[in-house]
Amino acid sequence: MKAFMDRDFLLTSGTARRLYHEAAAGEPVFDYHCHLNPREIAEDRRFPDLAYMWLGENHHGDHYKWRMLRANGVSERLITGDAEPWDKFLAWAETMPALIGNPLYHWTHLELRRYFDIHEVLNGKSARPIWEAANEKLRNDPELSALGILKKFNVYAVGTTDDPADSLEWHTKIRRDGKTAARVLPSFRPDRALAIESPGFAGYIGTLSRASGRSIRTPRDLLAALEDRIAFFDTLGCRASDHGLDHIPFRIGVEGRESGEGAWERELEDSFAGALEGTPPSADQTESWKTFMLTRLAAAYHDRGWAMQIHVAALRNVNSRAFGELGADTGYDAVHDLPAAFALARLLDYLESAGKLPKTILYSLNPKDFYSLATIMGGFQGKAPGGAAPIPGRMQLGSAWWFLDHRDGMEAQMRLLGNVGLLSRFVGMLTDSRSFLSYPRHEYFRRILCNLLGTWVEEGEAPGDFELLSGMIRDISFRNAQRYFETA
Repeated sequence: MKAFMDRDFLLTSGTARRLYHEAAAGEPVFDYHCHLNPREIAEDRRFPDLAYMWLGENHHGDHYKWRMLRANGVSERLITGDAEPWDKFLAWAETMPALIGNPLYHWTHLELRRYFDIHEVLNGKSARPIWEAANEKLRNDPELSALGILKKFNVYAVGTTDDPADSLEWHTKIRRDGKTAARVLPSFRPDRALAIESPGFAGYIGTLSRASGRSIRTPRDLLAALEDRIAFFDTLGCRASDHGLDHIPFRIGVEGRESGEGAWERELEDSFAGALEGTPPSADQTESWKTFMLTRLAAAYHDRGWAMQIHVAALRNVNSRAFGELGADTGYDAVHDLPAAFALARLLDYLESAGKLPKTILYSLNPKDFYSLATIMGGFQGKAPGGAAPIPGRMQLGSAWWFLDHRDGMEAQMRLLGNVGLLSRFVGMLTDSRSFLSYPRHEYFRRILCNLLGTWVEEGEAPGDFELLSGMIRDISFRNAQRYFETA
């Protein structure tokens, strides 16, 4: 019997162990999509206790853990309520034994080891000494401030997630102060500008108008304001956008007929004017609006050389009672099953035909979409913005995301990519996390990657060429992302 989570955790062969320890482990981290708060980096925040870092406070925190606490019958007061931090931590510790088989069991213990050098198994009995030892380090260890963590985990770059109306003041401060070698890059997330059906749409347009200094009365005004913000984001190192969509939109023209840009734009003007006055658009108008905005923004990303990230298939806020009490992003989302293939193919073809298809990363929360996404994107590889040399891996099947970022999900995504594309060009792992304790997820991913390739070698499916395979491992762990986002 192997020891629990020893040095060779998840590495089941000699080849896998060598690939991990000699190639993957030392590579820097490029966390190109996360939800870290740039203010905490700018202020080099020290965190109050382990409950805050793991569970958050009020209605802001780790909804992965919140879901598991609820599933274990824990009172909401100990999850998002006003209970004392120790009591919340104890509830998590007492839930841990029930989590065997869940990636949170591994992540929690990796974080205890890599941040705090604590190797005990967390449970109700060990909770008090672990709590005290971890909090002592949080108070006093210089490696456990926000900037200290970035240095400790060899973080080359992070891509935060930022609204177009954001002032980016904290990104500006981080650059000006120069206290970290890590690149802290904003990412452009214009979801609220696409959400014309949302009750808050008109208010958001007012916010964006003030941020951009532009009067926004028409769709063209809105695009001009967003293009101004894209230019501003670019000055602070932005290399990617991000879109969270229920589904891929594609509708050009009136009543479903591709009847020309003029008719389409008149429809858009009418629906935009109505939305500003509080009149909800129809389903067709909403689809047209999202298509218009996504295609025009994609063209702007192409012209900047940015990558466009598209996340689909999240079914948000399935529990209306809980949403009313706690709000969004509190653990009540699920996997959607809407069609993706036909609209995606048309969207990419529309952009490619116009010469405006940017580098693109496609993520789905539903693995049923993986073959569609991977094979459709294969039809748009090669060509580069502005007629430059072709870009290896221009179109990417994004990392296993959210409900899929466990061993089975990661292996399935990489096996599929290897079967229908080029695994060697994959830009690798991201945390998608709000927590500074999440960097061991890159280690978790790299161990799974090395074990997958090591297994292929051991079974005679890949050559035992360490130079070849170690280069592939280093590329997927870090270098592909560095090249893809042009930060070298």
